Amino acid sequence: MKKIFPILVIVFTSCCTCNKNQNKPLEVEAQEKIPEEISVFENAYPDITFETTYVESLDDYKIEMTVPGKEEKETLYWCEGRLLPEDELKNKDMYWTVLYHYPKKILDPGQMTEEQKEQLKTMSSSQSRRKGPGSPMFFFDAIYNAKTQKTIEPNIEAAVFLGRKTRIHKRIKPPLKNVETKILELSKTDDEVKKFVDGLKSSDAYYWRLIDGTNRKSFHSLGIAIDVIPKRITGEIFWSWAKDHNPSGWMVLPLSKRWLPPLKVISIFESEGFIWGGKWAIWDNMHFEYHPELILHNGINE
Repeated sequence: MKKIFPILVIVFTSCCTCNKNQNKPLEVEAQEKIPEEISVFENAYPDITFETTYVESLDDYKIEMTVPGKEEKETLYWCEGRLLPEDELKNKDMYWTVLYHYPKKILDPGQMTEEQKEQLKTMSSSQSRRKGPGSPMFFFDAIYNAKTQKTIEPNIEAAVFLGRKTRIHKRIKPPLKNVETKILELSKTDDEVKKFVDGLKSSDAYYWRLIDGTNRKSFHSLGIAIDVIPKRITGEIFWSWAKDHNPSGWMVLPLSKRWLPPLKVISIFESEGFIWGGKWAIWDNMHFEYHPELILHNGINE
């Protein structure tokens, strides 16, 4: 099983704090300034109700979510985009923001600066993976009922994607089915897409586990990530495997030497709310994740 290390395309260097104002605003003023980004989540997950209120004692916004199938509301705090439970606010520096930059175009490794190369070397190191900040899973645990393996298992269903058996979270069944329908329809007239479908070995999705070397769950543990693995891999497909035999140059490996799904297939996935791991600077070209909030936030389908 491959090692997954989710990574942001851009390294954020600004220092964020949840209690950033020394002089707390009046409650009325703060409520008028509810972060606009919250509407991204409302639009990405229209079946979930979001109620946002300002908590003066924390100088932050409390978000109460009503998730279909759950009797009790889920409560998180905005914390400048981290979406954390109250008891994790003190550990805010250990988390990235939930919304981040996902580019419209594939990054050209040839344009990477020396500084960016060094940043990637640092962020991909074993020490950084163990002790560095990572994706906050609290929002996703709430909407997918994924706090434990026991709670998520009833939500995992068998599925077939492009003729290959897999298991996915029931919430993503409709959009993944739409992806399949669009790809199969296009394969009737597009030889490259037909070759991709015919050459697919497996579509691996749900698998409960931690990201190797960390205490953070993989999105495969939620059943919302899927790896499309070809029968014959022509070129490098995953950064960590490439790093094993090219430790100093894996991050600038030309796209021509990497395996990529057809661009039309990537676009179809994105049209249904999935992001592609090949657009991460620490790339995972077989990997797709359901994140409609990132598609909307970055205007991918506009």
